[in-house]
Order: sequence, then structure tokens, then C-alpha cells
Amino acid sequence: MNTSLVDFTPITMQIVFATLFVFATILISQYLGPKHKSARKSDIFECGLDSIGDARSPFSIRYFLVAILFVLFDIEIIFMYPWAVGFSEMGWTGLLKMLGFLFILLIGYIYVSKREAFEWDR
Repeated sequence: MNTSLVDFTPITMQIVFATLFVFATILISQYLGPKHKSARKSDIFECGLDSIGDARSPFSIRYFLVAILFVLFDIEIIFMYPWAVGFSEMGWTGLLKMLGFLFILLIGYIYVSKREAFEWDR
């Protein structure tokens, strides 16, 4: 297999154009963007909360629980997409395996809902 630098021209052009686009976008927004400065705008902003008081104030465990549950149930899409793309090659065995996977997720969902993890009022 004999390769030359000409074979890498499209990749090199894509890298150069992507880099130029990033820097051009930053520079253009710097010159064209609004420049209104105020004390409120320069204040630190974190997670939708004003930075007043102790930085070590505890978060509710529900915040972390919802984040973990989102990741857990969102990962199923990562497994379902390749399955849907390759469904015709997998046949009935692929369908049964996916139904088993969805059944396990359903059991997890029922468990979490029985533990009232989705209740925000508590």
C-alpha cells in the first residue's frame, strides 16, 4: 500500500478550516458582541444559584440521584441505536436480546419509581 501526502490533503484541509472557523468565530464575536459591563454581569454564577454565603452548603441528594438516573436511563439509547441500525442482520435473536435488555431497564424503572425517586415534593 503506497500512500502519498496527496492522500492526506482532505483531512489536512478539514483540520485547517475547522481551526480557522473556531478562531474566526471567536474574533468576530469579540468585535461584534455587546460590551455592557456591570457588577451583576461580572458576578460568579453557578448552577442557577447566586454565590451568596458559604460555598460548602450541602446539596440535596435528590439532585445527584436525578443526575445518576438520567445517565442510567439515557445510556439505553446508546445501546438501542446500533441495534436498530443492524436489526435486519440480527433477526429474531437480536429482537429477543433487546427485549431482555428493555425488560431489565423496566425492572429498574419500576424499582426507582417504587422508591419514589421521581417525587420532587419530598
